[in-house]
Amino acid sequence: MSRLNETHDPALTSWVASANLAGQDFTIQNLPFGVFRRAGSNEAFRGGVAIGDEIVDLAALAATGVIGGEAAAVLAAGTGPTLNELMALGQPAWSALRLALSRALRTGSPLADVVHACLVSQAAAEFAVPARIGDYTDFYTSIHHATSVGKLFRPDNPLLPNYKWVPIGYHGRASSIGVSGQAFARPLGQTMPPGAERPNFGPSQRLDYELELGIFIGAGNALGSRIAIDDAESHVFGLCLLNDWSARDLQAWEYQPLGPFLAKNFATTISPWIVTLEALAPYRTEWTRPAEDPQPLPYLESATLRREGAFDIQIEAWLQTAKMREAGEASTRLSHSSFRHSYWTVSQMVTHHTVNGCGLMPGDLLGSGTESGPTPEEAGSLLELTVGGKQSLTLPNGETRRFLEDGDTVILRGACEKPGAARVGFGEVAGRVLPAQP
Repeated sequence: MSRLNETHDPALTSWVASANLAGQDFTIQNLPFGVFRRAGSNEAFRGGVAIGDEIVDLAALAATGVIGGEAAAVLAAGTGPTLNELMALGQPAWSALRLALSRALRTGSPLADVVHACLVSQAAAEFAVPARIGDYTDFYTSIHHATSVGKLFRPDNPLLPNYKWVPIGYHGRASSIGVSGQAFARPLGQTMPPGAERPNFGPSQRLDYELELGIFIGAGNALGSRIAIDDAESHVFGLCLLNDWSARDLQAWEYQPLGPFLAKNFATTISPWIVTLEALAPYRTEWTRPAEDPQPLPYLESATLRREGAFDIQIEAWLQTAKMREAGEASTRLSHSSFRHSYWTVSQMVTHHTVNGCGLMPGDLLGSGTESGPTPEEAGSLLELTVGGKQSLTLPNGETRRFLEDGDTVILRGACEKPGAARVGFGEVAGRVLPAQP
């Protein structure tokens, strides 16, 4: 059965004029979900759907009663302060609501006047983390990132032998996940200077960003059960942008033998909008594994995976320094890549996570790991772009960077675009580094 349906028709337009503009992320073919309220208000946060420069207030829409049938109950589940209840309903329910919203927002819809009264400008809104995140797992799915980083520490053996067999991941800290606009203090911790006999304690001097995608779990699985590879995507509500900030000097000292800890638990920033897998259907692509590499074990393999298990999502990292901001200068792009380069897919991450009976819950978040591509300009971190801090980057205003400095803002952007399909964008996620607390 084709994954494409009437909501993907590239000829569709919306009576929300801004949704039809060239370069718009939030077209009528997208309709991502988030949680918002009017900025500066005491309103309750509630679910919303982005359309152009506006937000459809799901609570206000539900109160009108114009959405009927199965979609009405699904709509009601999206009116709370988090999207967990909506996420738990499963893919058929999400699809029913998305179809109803698409029809209500199309040019010529008889519901236009009613729905228009339910719009809130994105410029007038503030956002919250869209789900109550019970658990957060960060993977390591880019072989290009893993190899580049491995060369810095193990030039003769950059890729550990398990990498090509198993999706590597670690459990992160859900409490420090924030939404775009998050500002955090430079982390403190132990570092071991070269040649020293005892570690130092103080602010990280090698602070970095990581260009990632986040995967929100929808319907979970019972503890002790497993999610099969061809069922995995039905448990995924959608994707967002994710910046997993990393203190590389803390990481180098602490990560053996148990992996990242303080180097990564101080902040993770996600974009406010979750793009559903249904919206990404036109941008599915085949997933391949080099013939000379080990092929996946049977539980991580399927014909569907090979045919359409990857997504061509273009992602970018941008930097605006404090000096650039004060001068009114725009951010500068550091790198760009595509999720299609990922060695492991969304479905493989979900299946592997549950193969031992681990229970996932609605709202759980998975990180893809840094998404670097095969060429130097596709590196997804400063660690790679500066070859471990050995080579400075020169910015357009003459400043240089090896790692992030106080006042720096990192912006990640993502979108899908190709001839014959409507643009589907993720918006952006921005976070700023503040000085270390005394």
